[in-house]
Amino acid sequence: MRGMCYCRTCQNISGGAGNLFMAVSAVSFQFTNGTPGSFNKNDRPGSPTRHFCTICGVHLTARSDRAPSAVLIKVGTLDDPSVFAGPDLVTWTSEMQKFHSLPPGIPAHPEFPWPKKMPAE
Repeated sequence: MRGMCYCRTCQNISGGAGNLFMAVSAVSFQFTNGTPGSFNKNDRPGSPTRHFCTICGVHLTARSDRAPSAVLIKVGTLDDPSVFAGPDLVTWTSEMQKFHSLPPGIPAHPEFPWPKKMPAE
């Protein structure tokens, strides 16, 4: 799954824009250098735990109890972001700002459309 999120937390993290992500299997994912910091927006029930680099502060991943089999990787952290090829869906359009735009022809959802099953383990 490839997506773009416009939730307020992603807007905060990105400096006001949306946040591009890719979902991968949690079973095969691991950090290979160092241990990231983490935070959770406790004021938002169901909010994912977000991981960031403790040296530079870059947002790396997000994990949710709603989808424990997946990790959302932030596209800007990839060595080759061109593998992203654009979002398959846009989430949290209910929190978009007037200056945000939707990619044409891409399904958009007011909140995260939690699938019955995330990427295979």
